[in-house]
Amino acid sequence: MQLTGVETHVLADADAVAAEAARLILEAGADAITARGAFRLVLAGGSTPLAAYRLLAQAQAHWSRWHLYHGDERCLPPDAPERNSRAADEAWLAQIPIPRQQVHVIPAEQGAEAASAAYEPVVAEAVPFDLVLLGMGEDGHTASLFPGHEVCPGPLVMPVHDAPKPPPNRVSLTPSALCRSRRMLVLATGTGKQAAVARWQAGEGLPVARVAVGGNALVLLDRAAAPTHSDAR
Repeated sequence: MQLTGVETHVLADADAVAAEAARLILEAGADAITARGAFRLVLAGGSTPLAAYRLLAQAQAHWSRWHLYHGDERCLPPDAPERNSRAADEAWLAQIPIPRQQVHVIPAEQGAEAASAAYEPVVAEAVPFDLVLLGMGEDGHTASLFPGHEVCPGPLVMPVHDAPKPPPNRVSLTPSALCRSRRMLVLATGTGKQAAVARWQAGEGLPVARVAVGGNALVLLDRAAAPTHSDAR
């Protein structure tokens, strides 16, 4: 199958998606370090990216040249299990020798507005990113960009309130920031994502579709997330 405006690969299962994502991240990191001396990667939350992070924890790379950012965060205490930053630490970052000052955490515990203002200059200094990693929700959201929510065109980081899934208050990079990247990788696995993928394929303007088209994305799906007539690679 081919989603409108983006390169799309359908793989056999979620493990295959995680393995290919980890391979592509490592490849992008090596290329960026060779070309520019550093690798700037935006991390995503969710179970599918976390599976890739666990594979990266077992890999060898020039971790001292990696600079990591978060695509979104929940307004919870830093040690809350639901925080994207804590999940990434537990799955991957605590196990590799990356300088902690190069892991740029969104200070979402300060509240959505204050955290957005604090993270804006961090993102402004980092763009263009080398790679942005994104997941996809069952409603077609990505990062904390939800269907029906207004996105201001100017800022790179925005506060999010009244999110349709808890917690209601969040911080998200905007499409303006996410699309300022040399490459984007979107991951979606499981039958729960199939309806949103079908809506995307039908041309519905889901947040993930709009960001992916603007970000030169490669979309990796597993067979369970793809429409039933699609063939796995």
